[in-house]
Amino acid sequence: MIFPETHIPITEIPLQNRDVRLFVKREDFIDPEISGNKYWKLFYNINSYLARKTANPRLITFGGAFSNHIAAVSALGYREDIPTVGIIRGDELANKWQHNPTLSFAAAKGMMFCFVSREQYRRKEELGEIMLQQYPEALIIPEGGTNELAVDGIRHMLNEQTKSFDYLCCAVGTGGTLAGISKFAEAEQNILGFKIVNDDSLQQSVLALSGRNNFSLINEINGRYGKITDEDIRFINVFAEKYGIQLDPVYTGKMMQGIFALIEADFFPKESKILSFHTGGLQGISGANKMLAAKGRKLINNTVSSQTNYL
Repeated sequence: MIFPETHIPITEIPLQNRDVRLFVKREDFIDPEISGNKYWKLFYNINSYLARKTANPRLITFGGAFSNHIAAVSALGYREDIPTVGIIRGDELANKWQHNPTLSFAAAKGMMFCFVSREQYRRKEELGEIMLQQYPEALIIPEGGTNELAVDGIRHMLNEQTKSFDYLCCAVGTGGTLAGISKFAEAEQNILGFKIVNDDSLQQSVLALSGRNNFSLINEINGRYGKITDEDIRFINVFAEKYGIQLDPVYTGKMMQGIFALIEADFFPKESKILSFHTGGLQGISGANKMLAAKGRKLINNTVSSQTNYL
């Protein structure tokens, strides 16, 4: 993977009658297929693996049916000419993955699938060992890409521009992005992670990866992971229309809702500068809309152009 020689824009969200300022760092612009935090979480993992010059390289990772990580790894493998395998949660998908936009994309990039039950999926370490018996030179990448090398990659989401902000905000799934921001933030900065999963172990997981107790976790917005409420859809559509920025329904949409709720509650001190990180995930909108349409529900407006390649 190359280091992107690019300037990631920071856009201000105009707030009316508020004593704080809110900004978005557009990490979704970094790459059209390996977008946002996924690029940085994979950066050192892949480069260190490529440096080994193995005779039979292969990338093996884990994810659900609409996983941004699965899509990113498949695209990266295609780009680097490395075979990829996705261990997919949900064996019921084995005969119908062709109807899933994320998995269809990954397959088009050459990814092979191994569909497992949800019970089997929970035993990821065991599954990884089985895969290594078949592919001994493969790189096993954790679900969501989170490990120590991923945390080191997240440091590149911070730069001279981000130092001036009082609060740094991101969505939290596996915790790697929050850990990286926490680890490399300035001493005086406050770090907020907006949980999109109900996982009581996140506090300790992030602390172990970061080594700094300078972050706070905000409880999950609008229920469980992957659940898309009517309020999620309304917020995302209004936000896109008003500010011209597309959010996804699983991560950035829920994070931004959480930030707005804190602003309404006067959580932030006056004159605070708040920076949120747009971590991509827009590929998941197609799959979300397909599910919503099947239930006769309102769709997410996906007309804002947010996939520009700025490299």
